[in-house]
Amino acid sequence: MTVSRAEFRAAVVVNTLRSCQLFTGLPLPDLENIAAVTTVKTIEKGSYLFREGDPAQGFYIVQKGAVNVHRVSAAGKEQVIHVFRVADSFAEVALASDRGYPADARALEASQVLLVQKAGILALLKRQPELALRMLGSMSSHLRVLVGQLEDLTLKDVETRLANWLVKRCPNPSSDRSVKIELMMTKRVLAAELGTVSETFSRTLAKFREQELVTVKGKTVTILSPAKLHALLRRNLGE
Repeated sequence: MTVSRAEFRAAVVVNTLRSCQLFTGLPLPDLENIAAVTTVKTIEKGSYLFREGDPAQGFYIVQKGAVNVHRVSAAGKEQVIHVFRVADSFAEVALASDRGYPADARALEASQVLLVQKAGILALLKRQPELALRMLGSMSSHLRVLVGQLEDLTLKDVETRLANWLVKRCPNPSSDRSVKIELMMTKRVLAAELGTVSETFSRTLAKFREQELVTVKGKTVTILSPAKLHALLRRNLGE
């Protein structure tokens, strides 16, 4: 049986929706209904998907690439809210607000996203209230992640925030076995996520190297002893 190009594209969209946490466990008919109100958008590296205050067309799911969602302070400083990657959804707040998007979204690399159109998905949710409940459960997971990021930014200094970021990515922070972490973003973007600038981030990472806590090669950071780094974090937190 020959599959048309349109059918193939629809199947790809459904597969992306299925892999998104927001739609985990939804039956195929529901995914197909959502796909019917979804369009595909391609954005070049550095291009903006939307800016703060733009009218909300719907929410997005990353199909390929990475999208940096951030806000810019009155002083012109960019604060990264989160970097969204394949199968991540973002801007769901657009469904519940008429104020437009609350932040800027820019492609960190050539990317492709799905736009789940606001009018279409709201009409679908009215017909299927149980779908709305499923989505609320998944959106609460998003909120927990963002609250965790805000808590991290309240840590007293960049050294503590970076140590905390690295320790969180260790399967066993009490282990002395080295752990390799592949940085999926530039150091500038990671610095912004940690609430600092590239220069301060680089100095802090160099300090960790001097203390023989980590080694760095390209985009690979090796934590030589998670236990020692965890001990540093606990000292900094006064525990």
